[in-house]
Amino acid sequence: MQSTLGADNPVPSPWVRRFLPLIPSGGRVLDLAAGQGRHVRLLRANGYQVVAVDRDAAALRAAFAGDAAVSTVAADLEDSGAWQLGRGYDGVVVTNYLYRPLLPALEAALAPGGALIYETFMAGNERFGRPSNPDFLLAPGELLAAFGRLTVVAFEQGSVTTPRPAVIQRIAVVKGEAAPLPLG
Repeated sequence: MQSTLGADNPVPSPWVRRFLPLIPSGGRVLDLAAGQGRHVRLLRANGYQVVAVDRDAAALRAAFAGDAAVSTVAADLEDSGAWQLGRGYDGVVVTNYLYRPLLPALEAALAPGGALIYETFMAGNERFGRPSNPDFLLAPGELLAAFGRLTVVAFEQGSVTTPRPAVIQRIAVVKGEAAPLPLG
């Protein structure tokens, strides 16, 4: 379920920006539920190859036409018979999207040494508006439980005020030994 925190905001998530150095330089990165491509732009500006996936990839295709380092995929991520994530990504970025059956596939998609940077809504967000359906809100500590087999570099949960008031949860993990912590 794609939501609105950041959807109209072309500015990349500060969480993603902060932990981007965990992804091996020049690596191949999956931007899942990429929306309008705000993180694709950040990833490309930092020299990454990007696979950008969204249900409606028309805007992504238009924005990145001619960029051979960006592959766009139109896929309904909640259709198990549709496109498969694959493996061997040096990084995976997910923001403002939750479909629990995909969580194990995200871990499996990472190459050894790869990093997952994930940020989305959690219980308590319903008081601020969308999403309010519990199916699309993480339980407290849920990302820690889902990715606890990986090396946790950082985890946070709670209220934020920007880009709009929300209750979120976010995690940065590495498959294997932790890389040096980014400054910031």
